[in-house]
Amino acid sequence: MSNSIVGRTPARHSRRLLAQAGLLLAVSLAVFSSQASAADKAAILLPGSINDQSWNEQGYDGVKRLKAMGWDVAYSENVQPADMAQAMRDYARRGYKLVIGHTGRFQSAAEGVGPRFEKTLFVVGSGAAGSGKNVTSIDYDNTQFGYLMGVLAARMSKTGKIGSVDGLEGLPNIVAQVGAYRKGALSVRPDIQVKVIYVQDMEDAAAAKEAALSLIAWGADFVSGKLNAAQSGIIEAAKEKNIYTSGRSTDNTKIAPQNVVTNIVEKWGEMYSAIAQADQAGTGGGKYILYGLNSKGSTGASLQYTDGQPFNPVVPAAIVNELNADEKKFASGELKVSVTPQDARGGL
Repeated sequence: MSNSIVGRTPARHSRRLLAQAGLLLAVSLAVFSSQASAADKAAILLPGSINDQSWNEQGYDGVKRLKAMGWDVAYSENVQPADMAQAMRDYARRGYKLVIGHTGRFQSAAEGVGPRFEKTLFVVGSGAAGSGKNVTSIDYDNTQFGYLMGVLAARMSKTGKIGSVDGLEGLPNIVAQVGAYRKGALSVRPDIQVKVIYVQDMEDAAAAKEAALSLIAWGADFVSGKLNAAQSGIIEAAKEKNIYTSGRSTDNTKIAPQNVVTNIVEKWGEMYSAIAQADQAGTGGGKYILYGLNSKGSTGASLQYTDGQPFNPVVPAAIVNELNADEKKFASGELKVSVTPQDARGGL
């Protein structure tokens, strides 16, 4: 009984404490509301669906990363080339501080819109150049990872013929990866035949499968590629004809676990987080930033068969060791690769 009496507050004093607590709560809520409303706003524009298990899904990881950092994030899917500039302009007008176009096709749109909205940083994922004070391009080093994939394909091939199905012919990062794929293969097998087919639509899995089947009919027993949702078409062809292939996400492994030997998994969430931090520090504008095995903060991508496992167990240990050694050479600067449009040509 005594415990219920000790520490009891008189009614008048209790009302005073409640009033003070209410005032403190109101102030706290006001401060919290002010902080929330003051959160920096970011938008990510995607050329396809976030469920493509490839390029756009990786871009959507940037949305999740930025939200975790405290940004107020919006995103738009399936933004077509004709609408890219308008979409960027709309977000900038609405006060978004960071507007990211998740494909190199946003480059010209960002360059056109950027000068009109100097308080917004426009970022082009897989772009080729910075522009002015507020247009920045970032990418992973397609040359490094294309080269590694070429070495892997050549080493795994028994027919001496390998292929690649790609889109957006001539785009700088496509040239980098496809050209390096060819050069990597030739570096370990000078007699290897490498055939490249370009398709018109990065999202058309049926067209990609048809192209891959034609390469397989030619004799290719390893077919790689750099596509978005259409990557699944390459993998379906490889599964159907029982040859080796590679993908762009560990979800691609699930389509054909016996045929996919690894995936170039791009770390776009990590890269967008890095550029967002640079923007908040006022150091992110007007640059071209390339992340690779020799860069700080992020390697930009990694080879993954499944989470925590870089390669399918069918890849012999000697080949794994060779690829690991090449990665170390890239990291140290001992190995450097440059490519030309001729290296990335279609056909043989």
